[in-house]
Amino acid sequence: MTPPAAPGRLAGKRGLILGIANQHSIATGCAQAFANEGAVLAATYLNDKAKPFVEAVTTTLPCDLLLPCDVQAHGALEAVFDAVKAKWGGLDFLLHSIAFAPAQDLHGRVVDSSAAGFAQAMDISCHSFLRAARLAEPLMPQGGTLLAVTYQGAERVIPHYGLMGPVKAALESAVRYAAAELGGKAIRVNAISPGPIATRAASGIAEFSALLDNAARISPERRLASIEDCGALAAFLVSDAARMLTGLILPIDGGEHLIGN
Repeated sequence: MTPPAAPGRLAGKRGLILGIANQHSIATGCAQAFANEGAVLAATYLNDKAKPFVEAVTTTLPCDLLLPCDVQAHGALEAVFDAVKAKWGGLDFLLHSIAFAPAQDLHGRVVDSSAAGFAQAMDISCHSFLRAARLAEPLMPQGGTLLAVTYQGAERVIPHYGLMGPVKAALESAVRYAAAELGGKAIRVNAISPGPIATRAASGIAEFSALLDNAARISPERRLASIEDCGALAAFLVSDAARMLTGLILPIDGGEHLIGN
């Protein structure tokens, strides 16, 4: 007789995923890993145009809620957390994988970025994480985990990454401050920092193919991280096994960050 499969390390946990774009996005790899470890999920989509691409992912997962959420729209994020509270009564973990910068600001020099473009990039990519953290806090009375997604362009200059570098630097700082402020409530806050991955969002970066090739060439492991690699790390970080880890920015790039350009 075959023994029953052991429950996953996230069995019984409830997680909200902000930022699934399509089947190839980092948030998708994370959502699949969460589900494989036994978590039940809620997810969001940006608008009606994006919804079918997100549904292609969530229909394969134990996803109790699929909700619209444009973080720039007044009250949209609050409505998501209200729905989560009504459905589950609480929340165990949150993944924030949302980033955006206007093309004209992303492709130009940082010193030439417009005030409006800078503010929009910061609001969507960084401040929305802090707003989500604030809304998640009362839903985690026994503690929980908040995860953000960043990139090494926060720490060093990456050609053509432009405005997103300073924005991701702000996000990483926000992770550390949130970890300090929420730690007393047993809420852990970390960020994963994948190397370059061929996602739709990343394709907006000029000469991204060359960036991918160079990263694979210099990485000690001679390969790029996959969305599945990101998911494996994310699932560990939201599990009880990572209960003493908080305030960390964790590279997942096969050691590429050690080498530089």
